Amino acid sequence: MTELQRIMYVEDEPDIQTVARLALEMIGKFTVLVCSSGQEALDKVTEFAPQMVLLDVMMPNMDGPTTLSHLRGLSVMAGVPVVFMTAKAQPSEVQQFRDLGAVDVIPKPFDPMQLPSQLRSIWTRCQ
Repeated sequence: MTELQRIMYVEDEPDIQTVARLALEMIGKFTVLVCSSGQEALDKVTEFAPQMVLLDVMMPNMDGPTTLSHLRGLSVMAGVPVVFMTAKAQPSEVQQFRDLGAVDVIPKPFDPMQLPSQLRSIWTRCQ
């Protein structure tokens, strides 16, 4: 099984970006590319070639579901698991996100200390 190393994190809130990036890099030892918008993610995904995408749902201009739809159209994203991280985590909302192609949903607020292990667990399930 391939080890998870490269994560693209798409989040528009700088404070949340910082907390998640530090947790993923310092605790998880991942290589993380933080994008502040869906468009930035689309612009950088081919060069970065993430193994997993962690995607905020509510963002200005292009929300998470729209970003996911565009990402799925790119060959570099074939088979790459996408996880939504959102405050919108009611069971019906989670099901909607899964129906869109997300492999899982991590509710906000999230526990930064647990985030790396949560992503590794999701990665293992997807392999």
